[in-house]
Amino acid sequence: MSETNTPHKSGYVAIVGKPNAGKSTLMNQILGTKLSITTHKPQTTRHQIIGIHSEENSQIIFLDTPGIIHPKYELQKAMMRFVEKAEREADVILFIVDAHEKNMPEYAFDTLKHLRKPVILVVNKIDTAEQETVEALAAALNEDYEFNSTVFISALEGVGMSGLMEGISKLLPPGPPFYPKDELSEHPVRFFVSELIREQVFLQYHEELPYSATVDIIQYEEREDLDYINAEVIVNRSSQKGMIIGKGGKAIKKLGMASRATIEEFVGRKVFLDLHVKVRDKWREKENMVRNFGY
Repeated sequence: MSETNTPHKSGYVAIVGKPNAGKSTLMNQILGTKLSITTHKPQTTRHQIIGIHSEENSQIIFLDTPGIIHPKYELQKAMMRFVEKAEREADVILFIVDAHEKNMPEYAFDTLKHLRKPVILVVNKIDTAEQETVEALAAALNEDYEFNSTVFISALEGVGMSGLMEGISKLLPPGPPFYPKDELSEHPVRFFVSELIREQVFLQYHEELPYSATVDIIQYEEREDLDYINAEVIVNRSSQKGMIIGKGGKAIKKLGMASRATIEEFVGRKVFLDLHVKVRDKWREKENMVRNFGY
């Protein structure tokens, strides 16, 4: 209990929605730091990323989730299990939609209807849409599902954040903090390092390749003068190995340099990144391999 006599509130808030609605951008904006990787390509997020937002009288644990899709193979099924788990664990759910949304599938609401939990509709990217379009979308979605409230934001520009945080705070249960107030996430550094390399794979390679790849950190050693990282980019079939490496090793060199720069920014010290490519045939379709790579 703080000096103001306001009871301390704490709880879990799941951020769910279709791919590319802005879930990761929203969490990064709230936390004021980059925890979730973001690219212009859908399905960049594969894990449930945990971000902790602490203030004097509250602690909110945000769960950033993969985009809601109809899963086609084992990796996508694992991604949808993250979404369902987050929705089950959450005290409050943020259902985020792109302001230009034209086709919201029925199955997006399936789990919500069974859970009977408070859900806030968050209409994102309002800086890129006409007010009329935004209001019409909100009205249509509120007919499909009974949201507790509707908030209009631009996660990229930081517009509407205080209104959103107020709305969340009203719905949180009273309780002590779950984590020390200076913590931002419960994931270890090596998790974020693998995600930062994977982000560069999304940014630098095209079509199916980023969706067929994952990153495995073999060794992470904090040495006196720098952090030594041995990492493998895992691909789905042999032909993709050459694509990652590129002619004369140019592509993997470029990938390594860009990854190292983002990792150094994240850990705040020099990094030596030893990057290799391994083929794990059809890993995305094999349940045990998907599980081994942390999904």
